[in-house]
Amino acid sequence: MKKLLLPALVALSFYACKNEADQNTTENMNYPAIPVTYPQTATEDVKDEYFGTEVADPYRWLENDTAANTGEWVKAQNKVTFDYLSKIPFRNAVRDRFEELFNYPKYGAPFQVGEYYFFSKNDGLQNQSVIYRQKGLDGAPEEFIDPNKMSAEGTTAIGIIGVSDDNKYVAVSRQDAGSDWQQIHVYEVATAKKLDDELKWVKFSGASWWKDGFFYSRYPEPAKGTELSGNNQNHWVYYHKLGTPQAQDKLIFKDEKNPGYYHFGGVTEDDRYYILSQAPGTDGYATMYKDLEKDGPFVTLFEGYKNKSNVVHNIGTKFLVHTDIDAPNYRLIEVDITKPAKENWKEIIPETENLLQGCSTGGGKLFANYLEKATDRIYQMNYDGTGKTELKLPGVGSAGAPGGREEHKTLFYSFTSFLYPPTIFKYDVNTGESSVFQKTELKFNPADYVEKQVTYKSKDGTPVTMFVVHKKDLKMDGQNPCWLYAYGGFNISLTPSFSTSRIMLLENGGVFALPNLRGGGEYGEEWHQGGMLMKKQNVFDDFIAAGEYLIAEGYTNKDKLGIQGGSNGGLLVGACMTQRPDLFAVALPAVGVMDMLRYHKFTVGKGWIPEYGSSEQSKEMFEYLKGYSPLHNLKPGVEYPATMVTTADHDDRVVPAHSFKFAATLQQAHAGENPVLIRIETDAGHGAGKPTSKVIDEIADIYSFFFYNTNTAVKYIKG
Repeated sequence: MKKLLLPALVALSFYACKNEADQNTTENMNYPAIPVTYPQTATEDVKDEYFGTEVADPYRWLENDTAANTGEWVKAQNKVTFDYLSKIPFRNAVRDRFEELFNYPKYGAPFQVGEYYFFSKNDGLQNQSVIYRQKGLDGAPEEFIDPNKMSAEGTTAIGIIGVSDDNKYVAVSRQDAGSDWQQIHVYEVATAKKLDDELKWVKFSGASWWKDGFFYSRYPEPAKGTELSGNNQNHWVYYHKLGTPQAQDKLIFKDEKNPGYYHFGGVTEDDRYYILSQAPGTDGYATMYKDLEKDGPFVTLFEGYKNKSNVVHNIGTKFLVHTDIDAPNYRLIEVDITKPAKENWKEIIPETENLLQGCSTGGGKLFANYLEKATDRIYQMNYDGTGKTELKLPGVGSAGAPGGREEHKTLFYSFTSFLYPPTIFKYDVNTGESSVFQKTELKFNPADYVEKQVTYKSKDGTPVTMFVVHKKDLKMDGQNPCWLYAYGGFNISLTPSFSTSRIMLLENGGVFALPNLRGGGEYGEEWHQGGMLMKKQNVFDDFIAAGEYLIAEGYTNKDKLGIQGGSNGGLLVGACMTQRPDLFAVALPAVGVMDMLRYHKFTVGKGWIPEYGSSEQSKEMFEYLKGYSPLHNLKPGVEYPATMVTTADHDDRVVPAHSFKFAATLQQAHAGENPVLIRIETDAGHGAGKPTSKVIDEIADIYSFFFYNTNTAVKYIKG
């Protein structure tokens, strides 16, 4: 299948990069409390009724992101937050240190377009990566598109989302100020000339080429003033013919009975079929196909919406399908669409005890990507499943399987781990040999650190795995600052990754811990379902148990333990800090889903109903959601952990109203000297495409806040 983009309604994690060792040991400090006077937040008498129960929502007015009084509230909160941060004595030095660590060349894996290879590169501190093109593997790289020239603030992000069959054109997405809204433009490969084509109001879409144009998905133009918060409806599929205005694009598929559903598609490599996925949200979906040669109707291949079946490739009428039907750990089957009944399916890759997280094709071969205890294994085989050979990865970590067109015999993949900086490998399909193509050059000695995987038991006795990283010579005396990060939802797998921001923790004697909570995808669909809907509390129990384990094993103590997560992970942090405020010293919820009763009313939030359930669907579900919703479980007079909520004014995925209302309620309820702040980034969104300058500022502030409120002596600061 030609590459297409599925919706990224998922996690924001903080920027994987590099590391550098320092031999200092941790010392405890006793930093003085920094006084904080919170802004007064107005309330209003707003109540909703759910199945006979009234629920007050006094900060409802903060949902109006374009209102003048909301803007004033944002300014007032930011003033308090940045005044507080300015009083942390090592804040500027932390920023300088992170900028130093972050300043190294970063490459994206190349991909072939005819006689050219395209790749992205950031010299170190450029706000956005630049797309380069070179002729052949040995050609001189030439700048193709530099998004840094598109906005003075560096807030424009771009990406190639489709390549024409004749390799003459690429479709490029443009996103501004962090919004999920995309524009699609077309560039000529040989000349880098931008054509006149411009498509607007696109969201969660690739560009899948067919003949002299491409298929894509978009919404209607939203009403003025609702662009970043309105409920997006009618995500339909269109065909754009090159050189024509968007108004002439042909509507290919619509579903007026289900205006909230998402529709994604792609053309098979042989240009014969258009494959369509129809999804109520972020979980199961229906799969259909259309015979393009005959301009036939859409035919349902897999009914919705309990399962996930993805067409990987086709050989004529035989479709290779990665599916969880009768296989919670997934399998690959062959379905002949001329006789699609289940009894005619042929199993190509049977289900195993390990998760078959994905399959790809390239060079006439099939690649199977397994997760074994949350680490990657990749195998090459023939389309019929024979000739299985393992790609020899350099260690235990995370790797993306190779992929490309059938004629491409040189493919690329990347590998990384907590102690292995991102490295791009060139893969020869014919010989099965890998060689280093682009290595990250850092001043970093992995021998100074240890990464390991431990297993602990959750509240109900379920064993949960967790990665732990720290200096080799670190004392397990319970006095180490510890950063506990997780996600736990949407079938998303967290696997080992390298991060420059973590270096500041590790070199100051800190511990980084990443548990694989239920709700994630690390151990298959049963693991995912064990943490969704009315089993969501399992996710919070898993996270709380991780913190208790780290304390019991001497890694840290409750006065040194910080928790962090973004998006669904922000919900995780919000729920755990309200359920166990005594367990954590610092809470860092980022762009979190905090109002579980109203999340589905904004932008794409309704797409999360299959994962969370809805407050409107039943009394039982309403009561369950209200029972853990972070906003609705803040209690007056409780001393909460030192908290810095982070969000952004252009986040149109998890709208900032979640964080606004949570922060206002937290400040009103909180008792004690711990600061409870909100840091609101401007001209930024959910995280993707955030310029380097904003990344450095935000992460420096987060780490400064964490170090100060865990009384950690920051050893690399001069003087």
